[in-house]
Amino acid sequence: MLRRELEIFMGERQSLLRVVGASAALIASLDSNRLPVGAVESADQVATLINMLPEETLQDALGSINAEIEEEDAVNKGK
Repeated sequence: MLRRELEIFMGERQSLLRVVGASAALIASLDSNRLPVGAVESADQVATLINMLPEETLQDALGSINAEIEEEDAVNKGK
């Protein structure tokens, strides 16, 4: 019984990691100046929660969808 519960827990964790990874990739690709006013607050809440995650968890989430988010410094160097 414990094994089954652990399998359920790990499956749910993988699902949550995929949701977080996809959300992080989406937020990173948004141009906040082009968002509808009503969406800015929601996008900000998601970004704030993602930024509160430990680095390792965020990397696991991005890895679960095979995505990477460029470091802010690397993005700014290209401008």
